[in-house]
Amino acid sequence: MGKTLALLGLEPGRIVLGNALGDWLYALGLGLLTFATLLFLRRHVSARAHQFMGRELRPGLKLVLTLAARTHVALLLALSLIAGSKYLDLGSRPERFTTAVIVILVALQAGIWLSAAVRFYLEQQRGPAGDRNTRTMVTILQFVANIVIWSLVLLVALDNLGFQVKALLTGLGIGGIAVALAVQNVLGDLLASVSIALDKPFETGDALVLDSGYAGTVEAIGIKSTRLRSTTGEQIVMPNSELVKARIRNYGRLQERRSVFRFGVAQRTSRANLEAIPAIVRAAVESCAGTRFERAHFQGFGAASLDFEVSWVVTSPDYLHFMDAQQSVNLALCEQFEQRGIRLATPVATLLVEPPGAAAAAVIPGRRA
Repeated sequence: MGKTLALLGLEPGRIVLGNALGDWLYALGLGLLTFATLLFLRRHVSARAHQFMGRELRPGLKLVLTLAARTHVALLLALSLIAGSKYLDLGSRPERFTTAVIVILVALQAGIWLSAAVRFYLEQQRGPAGDRNTRTMVTILQFVANIVIWSLVLLVALDNLGFQVKALLTGLGIGGIAVALAVQNVLGDLLASVSIALDKPFETGDALVLDSGYAGTVEAIGIKSTRLRSTTGEQIVMPNSELVKARIRNYGRLQERRSVFRFGVAQRTSRANLEAIPAIVRAAVESCAGTRFERAHFQGFGAASLDFEVSWVVTSPDYLHFMDAQQSVNLALCEQFEQRGIRLATPVATLLVEPPGAAAAAVIPGRRA
C-alpha cells in the first residue's frame, strides 16, 4: 500500500481529517469489498426467491423470500459504511453525520420491508378468489398502511437530521384529536369496514338475516356502509358499525339444510301403525334424491294426538331444492298414511252446556244451592 501511494505521489502517513491516508484507503477498500459482497448475495437471494415464488410454500417462508427480494441497495450501503468506518477515528461532527446517514438508510429499508410485509399479509387475507369489493378494501388498507409507515420513516429521518420533531408531533396530536372528534362516526364505520374486510363474516352475494329483523342479499361492501337487496326488492343501506355489532345469520355459507318437523296422528291409531310410521317416514325421505335421513320417533302424547318428531337433511344449500324435497316427502307421507288408514290428528273442541234453569237459580236471592 505504501509503494502504491508513493507511486501516486502521496505519503502514507499524511493526515487527512484526523486519520492517516493509509487508514482512509483501508476503510475505502473494506467498504467497497463489503458492498460488493452484499450486492452479490442480494442478487443471488433475489434470483432464488423468484424461482421459489411460484411454488406452494408455507406463508412464513414466502414472507422471508419476499422481504429478501425487496432488500434495497440503501441497506447494503449503510452496512458498508458501518464496516468501513471501523478503521477510522472520526471526530464528533463527522461521526454524527455518518450515524445520521446510516440511520436514515436503515429506516428507508425498514419502511420498504414493512410495506412489503403489509401487502403480503393483505394478499394472504384476500386469497386468490377475492371479489371486487375485497380488492378495493385491500387497496385502501395498503394505502393507509403506507401513509403510516412512511410518516414514521420521515419522522425518524427528520429527528436524525436535527429537526425538532416533538413540537411537530404535539401539533399533529392535537389536530388529530380535533379531527377524530369531528368525524368519529365516519371513523367508526371506516374501522368497521376494515374489520369486515379482514374477518370476512360475509361477502358479496351472501344472504343475511340480522337480529334487528332486516334480511337481504349483500350487493356491495363499502367504506362507510353495506348495501343489502331485500327479498321484497328494495335496497337496505346498513352502516358498517351496526353490522359489526349485530348478530348475523349468514345463509350464503350453508352447506346443507336440515328439516325438523312434528306431526300428530289420531289417538285411536293402532300400535302396529304407530310402529310402522318411522319406517314410512324413512322411506319417504330416502325416495328423494339429495337427502339424508336422520331420525323419526314417537315423541309423546298430545292433548288430542300421538306426536312424532322427524329430522332429515337436504345435502344442497339451494332453497328451491329444499322446498321441492320437502314437498315430495310430505306428499309421500300423505299417500302412505291414506293407504294404511292412518289419520292425522285434528283439534277437538269440547263445548259444555248448562241446563237453562241453572243460571237463573244462581241469581235468585236467598235460595240455597
